[in-house]
Amino acid sequence: MARTKVQKKEILDKLENIVKDAQSMVFVNFHGLNVGDTTQVRRKLKDEKVGFFVSKKSLTRKVLEAKKFQGTLPELTGEVGLAYGTDLVAPAREVYEFQKKYKGQIAILGGVFEGKFMTKEEMMSIALIPPQKTLQAMFVNVINSPIQGFVMALDQIAKKKTA
Repeated sequence: MARTKVQKKEILDKLENIVKDAQSMVFVNFHGLNVGDTTQVRRKLKDEKVGFFVSKKSLTRKVLEAKKFQGTLPELTGEVGLAYGTDLVAPAREVYEFQKKYKGQIAILGGVFEGKFMTKEEMMSIALIPPQKTLQAMFVNVINSPIQGFVMALDQIAKKKTA
């Protein structure tokens, strides 16, 4: 069913707000996903503070081209949705998790990261970045490792001296 001009204007306004407020966006092809799975995807994304919006590709393209991001807009094929959020990595990471779960039904097509259009491959590499808590834990482990080794060496020295 064709949309009225008023409906299209509302969609364009919503898309402009999304593009303006989002730190990163992922273009998602969700062809073949049934309603139940789509609902599950939306709920999980919402829990992770990632929005998901579907509109006509022509309207999405119009807003993205007006924003003048650096680079070239990736080709938007199939049924396209837009996952977005204020966290730079969360949209890509969450969509990637669903891509692994629903092989062939959800695919990353590209995205916008730090004001630049990104290809599918670039968004996939961003999606593989661990969450911030994991990175912090890894950093603490790196800092702790030499200290722990030093303490173990001191312990062995102390045992030799008492023996």
